[in-house]
Amino acid sequence: MPVNETLSQFSDWSYTTAVVVYVLAMIFFLVEQSFGRKGTQGAERTRVRAAELVGAGGPPSTTAAEPPAGSAGPTPAGRERSRAERFGRMGVALTVLAVLLHLSALVLRGLSANRVPWGNMYEYTMAICLVAVVTWLVVLRRSPVRHLSAFVLLPVVILMFVGGTMLYAESAPVQPALQSYWLVIHVSAAAASSGVFLVPGVASVLYLIRSRHEKDPQKFARFGPRLPALDVLDRVAYRTTVFAFPVFTFGVLCGAVWAEAAWGRFWGWDPKETVAFIAWVVYAAYLHSRATAGWRGNRAAVINVIGFAMTVFNLFFVNLVTTGLHSYAGVG
Repeated sequence: MPVNETLSQFSDWSYTTAVVVYVLAMIFFLVEQSFGRKGTQGAERTRVRAAELVGAGGPPSTTAAEPPAGSAGPTPAGRERSRAERFGRMGVALTVLAVLLHLSALVLRGLSANRVPWGNMYEYTMAICLVAVVTWLVVLRRSPVRHLSAFVLLPVVILMFVGGTMLYAESAPVQPALQSYWLVIHVSAAAASSGVFLVPGVASVLYLIRSRHEKDPQKFARFGPRLPALDVLDRVAYRTTVFAFPVFTFGVLCGAVWAEAAWGRFWGWDPKETVAFIAWVVYAAYLHSRATAGWRGNRAAVINVIGFAMTVFNLFFVNLVTTGLHSYAGVG
């Protein structure tokens, strides 16, 4: 069927608008990250100081207690915290709007070519980023990590910028080798798992930064204290990896079945297959180490970061640089 150029154009406009809205949301989250916890830290320092004075026999400080009845209202620290939280909530609203635009771009792209919208690197990257942001929105409902949203949106914005410029491909039918129902099953599982893996990858990097700061307060002195507690970051990384790993495993198995149908063998040590298998081993090692008490903490986080690095390496280097049976990037 001929490509619907109108739908393709609308898809491109939705994609570009989504990137702009993601950037705006990231700015709002950075405002919350920068100012949202100053009031909390100041109040905590005041309470600690008041406790020291009382312990030394001094008079209790009224600034450490709740505002007295009839006071004019919240303290300046409370107002500062409230304003920053308002920016954070607006950032979430903008992120939801961007997700709707992002989803529209993906759906319109598929409708324009009358196929699933992940037949080349541009579309595949678009799908991965959509899954990553949706996953983060789910995490926000379960964990107090909203002020970290900018660190998740940053790689998403970078990937979408690269996808929309260097990896962009016109809407067109896929190559004959990809005209199979396995494109729907195998590639969708790979895109979904890769998108979810972005969240624990970022969480593990932040875990290592927070851990380094706690061991040496001089390291990341301005940034480390603003991060959530180590157990929160560890829980986010572990739970999202637990969700993504079975989907990734399913995608690898489906790829083997498709390879047998297309090339007459389940496994051929193609570069894409090899790196995917290495990434699978790394994530399996992470889950095993995380479930073992002696391997929790920094070592488990390092393994998770390595797994995410292998996923990114497989997405870009293997697809764009190496030559193999999976060379369907569609770039240019």
